[in-house]
Amino acid sequence: MSVRNDDDDFYGGFDEYDNTYDVQNITQSSQFQQAVARSSHGRRPTTSQMGWRDPLSSHGKPPPTQSVGRSRAGGRTAMAVNNEPARPMTAVRAAGYTSFANKFQAAERAQNNENSLMQVEEKCRVMEQKVVDMLKESMIAADKKNLKEALDKAKEAGRRERAVVKFKEQNGLVETLNLDLTFNVLFNLAEKYEQNDMTNEAVNTYEIIVKNKMFPNSGRLKVNIGNIYFRKRDYTKALKYYRMALDQVPSIQKDTRIKILNNIGVTFVRMGNYDDALSTFEHCVEEKADFTTGLNLVLVSFCVQDAEKMRESFTKLVDIPTIPDDDFLREKDDDDVLLNQTLNSDSLRGLEKQKKADAEKAIITAVKIISPAIAPEYTIGYEWCLELLKQSVHAGLATELEMTKAGELMKRGDIDKAIEVLKVFNSQDSKTASAAANNLCMLRLLQGGRKLADAQQYAEQALSIDRYNANALVNQGNIVYLGGDLEKASYCYREALNNDASCVQALFNLGLAAKAQGNIEQALEYFYKLHNILLSNVQVICQLASIYESLEDTAQAIELYSQANSLVPNDPSILDKLAGIFDAEGDKTQAFQCHYDSYRYFPSNMKVIEWMGAYYIENQFAEKATNYFEKASIMQPNEIKWQLMMASSQRRSGNYQKALELYRNIHRKFPQNIECLKFLVRITSDLGMPEAKEFSDKLEKAEKVRQLRIQRETDSSQGKRNSANSSHSFSQPPSIGFGGSPVGARQFSGNMSLLSTTDNTPFTVSQRDMKAEDYSYSDPIGSAAPRPKTSGNRRNNNGAEDNFDDLEENMLPD
Repeated sequence: MSVRNDDDDFYGGFDEYDNTYDVQNITQSSQFQQAVARSSHGRRPTTSQMGWRDPLSSHGKPPPTQSVGRSRAGGRTAMAVNNEPARPMTAVRAAGYTSFANKFQAAERAQNNENSLMQVEEKCRVMEQKVVDMLKESMIAADKKNLKEALDKAKEAGRRERAVVKFKEQNGLVETLNLDLTFNVLFNLAEKYEQNDMTNEAVNTYEIIVKNKMFPNSGRLKVNIGNIYFRKRDYTKALKYYRMALDQVPSIQKDTRIKILNNIGVTFVRMGNYDDALSTFEHCVEEKADFTTGLNLVLVSFCVQDAEKMRESFTKLVDIPTIPDDDFLREKDDDDVLLNQTLNSDSLRGLEKQKKADAEKAIITAVKIISPAIAPEYTIGYEWCLELLKQSVHAGLATELEMTKAGELMKRGDIDKAIEVLKVFNSQDSKTASAAANNLCMLRLLQGGRKLADAQQYAEQALSIDRYNANALVNQGNIVYLGGDLEKASYCYREALNNDASCVQALFNLGLAAKAQGNIEQALEYFYKLHNILLSNVQVICQLASIYESLEDTAQAIELYSQANSLVPNDPSILDKLAGIFDAEGDKTQAFQCHYDSYRYFPSNMKVIEWMGAYYIENQFAEKATNYFEKASIMQPNEIKWQLMMASSQRRSGNYQKALELYRNIHRKFPQNIECLKFLVRITSDLGMPEAKEFSDKLEKAEKVRQLRIQRETDSSQGKRNSANSSHSFSQPPSIGFGGSPVGARQFSGNMSLLSTTDNTPFTVSQRDMKAEDYSYSDPIGSAAPRPKTSGNRRNNNGAEDNFDDLEENMLPD
């Protein structure tokens, strides 16, 4: 018979729970005692039957007093408690499982499962929250333009979201999958791929979202795929996806459908299908018109060159209502400064201003485009647009369009009509009249000369209407600057800055005035202040570089000019400046590169052409220098210098026949040029040509003619000096008497003899100094590099040829 150990406890392991499972308290419960009695523990034989007493068999309680029945089976006795049938005794004690115990353990397992399920769900929520946090970080990084970091965080969010899905599937929580989180993660990842120009990955991610039927309304994301193909200029696929997205959008969502239709119309325009684009935009305007679609309709009408369609489209654009103006609300509270400031800085107020600005821009752009096309003349078309605009809800734009008309007339070169248009504004309100007077001042200022007085008058008129007009003060300062009064000009510029701190023109001109006055430090201060406002303004950077160049700070000047060159790499003047500094520093390589780039962008700069030719001559590449001198001779055909340089380059490169031909052409065009004749004499003599005598005679005659001309000019200058000296003695001419004979002729001759006798120097005829003909010449591109000397035909000191009679026999060649 097996004996039960005292330490066996069927409910061991439950002590960690609360008071409900406290062993010390549960032994006093009657229900627990009855359960023990019904169990195998309670049906065990007593100590009298077993021959020993278990002090803990009944937990210190006497045995029950119920009737006990005995039965024998296999020599063993079983006790029946509470009239239960006795079972036969065995050698192995019972496991102790009854129906009540099974129910208790099932409840226990259910409790454990419920607790574990709660733990799993809590872990899932924590993991999903981490995914959401990673999504937020990705969006914040994208908003800060950190696109690479945003993409990395989007990928990390995708990995964590997949880990959440896998964890739920392993724990049987598939029905609790968060589809919204999955959609947001995939959509954010696709956007970040698109922002990083990873178009293929973005399209693949969008396709995953679109093909998943569990995502509601995911079909409209095909618009994003169409946008990607549109940027890749694959307009056929873009149009396909736009139409598929349009089919996915219900008809009640008009705004979305109109935007997709607008994309379809733009795609038709890019494909050159203007008729389909026109019908698409017309449908958009009829369904729900906005200024973007209306402007597109006007542009497509202009593309098909249909004047009637342009008029109709512009009429539809003008009829689009705009946001009503609420200025009357602010007029009631003009004294409340805080309220006005709050209203002006409100975000909704800013959105309203932006929409109004977009509407005005669309209308003005349409007027500029269709005005020359709807009428034979630009002004007639402009007048038609103005009349239509005055009758619409956008009548307030008429004044601005009048100013725009004046600007367009100035661009077209019709200054007189522009002035007439601007003069009409004198009867308008104060701000408009002041702006018109300022524009008239600017026109007269640009004309210069006698018009500066009119410019001054218009500037004073603009300031009399609005004395805080900063632009008028700048123009007045410019007028004074041209007059040379730099102090007064600086005063006007300062006044303009005091009235409008954002007037960058005044600050720039103030720096120029300080630079002209020689106040370099103050000029640097002004330009650096302007540089902080306009970080990438090339003119400001060039002014700073020019100041440092004047201060001989070449390192700083090179840095600033290089910065300006990086902003506008095709500006030849900046490259020319850099080349000049490098050339002065002795860096010929950098100077050549800058000059070469400057020549590529502006090949008509004679200074650069001359430098390039001289550089190639200096480096003994005469054939390359010929090309530059040839281009210079084409641009300045009457300048003989370039043609002589071109011929000299040909001669240095060894092409004597070409050089001779060029010199002959120069001689035919300039027959009296002595330098050309000298070169002709030299070349024909070297080549042994019979023309050498002819050119030599021409050179001799040309030299004599030049000497005679020089002598004649010398005599003429001496005669003028003598006449100037004698004019003091003969201030009045002699009077003529009767018969035509001069009265007092003897006295006149006597005066002449008196003059000669009073002069100590006798009268002599000046001897003309006829110099001998000079047949020497100077190369216009400089002397050639010395050639290496050889031993052949060497002459001795006496001029005789070397004698080789004393050579030994063994030194002669075989």
